Amino acid sequence: PHSLRYFDIGVSDPSPGVPQFVTVGYVDGEVFVRYDSETRRMEPRVDWIAANTDQQYWDRETENLQRSEQVFHVGLDTLRERYNQSRGSHTLQRMYGCDLLEDGSIRGFHQIGYEGNDFLAFDKDTLTYTAADAAALITKRKWEQEGTDAERNKYYLENTCIEWLRKYMSFGKDMLERRERPEVRVSGMEAEKILTLSCRAHGFYPRPISISWLKDGVVQEQETQRGSTVPNSDGTYHAWATIDVLPGNRDKYQCRVEHASLPQPGLFSWEPQSNLIPIVVGVAVAVVAVIAALAGFAVWKSKQGKKEKGYNVAPGSDGGSSYLCTGTML
Repeated sequence: PHSLRYFDIGVSDPSPGVPQFVTVGYVDGEVFVRYDSETRRMEPRVDWIAANTDQQYWDRETENLQRSEQVFHVGLDTLRERYNQSRGSHTLQRMYGCDLLEDGSIRGFHQIGYEGNDFLAFDKDTLTYTAADAAALITKRKWEQEGTDAERNKYYLENTCIEWLRKYMSFGKDMLERRERPEVRVSGMEAEKILTLSCRAHGFYPRPISISWLKDGVVQEQETQRGSTVPNSDGTYHAWATIDVLPGNRDKYQCRVEHASLPQPGLFSWEPQSNLIPIVVGVAVAVVAVIAALAGFAVWKSKQGKKEKGYNVAPGSDGGSSYLCTGTML
């Protein structure tokens, strides 16, 4: 799937240097815009969004998020009282956005969290909210009775969000469609008669990657431990997977890496004399679906064809890319 996501976080009593409110926008997992309560402006984080938008775009996005900042400020006070909490540092989070799937279908998300826990989740198909606890139930009933925001949020998720997603993919096509092959390093460390094999992939793009450990060609899913896929400063990613084995069985294990930049999965073994293993191709495995998560999201050809530079309001959208009704107040 290809996605447009916005993550908002408000903090009632932040530490020094930490803004009270921050919004970060992602296209296909790549940060492209940011707003915080210190600058009070939506700002670009990649060249392609700055090059394809004008001041009207940034003014509108800024206005949207300044409103969200105020709603979050009031919401934090409301929830602190509702949960009977003392003053101090409390956090309110929101995630919303849309996915465009390879078959042309769409998904929309609008979720709210408090103190790192689920609070409310919006279902655009039923126009209802799922409450995580009694405090959230109060907000659920209030918002569902009002009704207006649910309809507008549904329209945003199914139409406005998708239209902007297509625009952004057109704007950033060259960067978002690029492929960078992973450099894979396999290492081993023995302790207490257990050999820990580690398979690390560095410098790859796009983000989706599969790293698996095989024993005699069979995936060892339960025995494998994986780390998160983490961004590097150059816009690429790194990830790892480890497995504990008996030293005498070392030769039975291989690391398999699947990535959009590889025509076929690569198999890697630990060679104690050399930790750097070249990518092995020609494996007798089905060809990786290289277009998968990136191509659709990155190409995202707009229904209107190529977009000219400059900001144009998408048909039917009156609030901009980051606009989603938050409800009146929590």
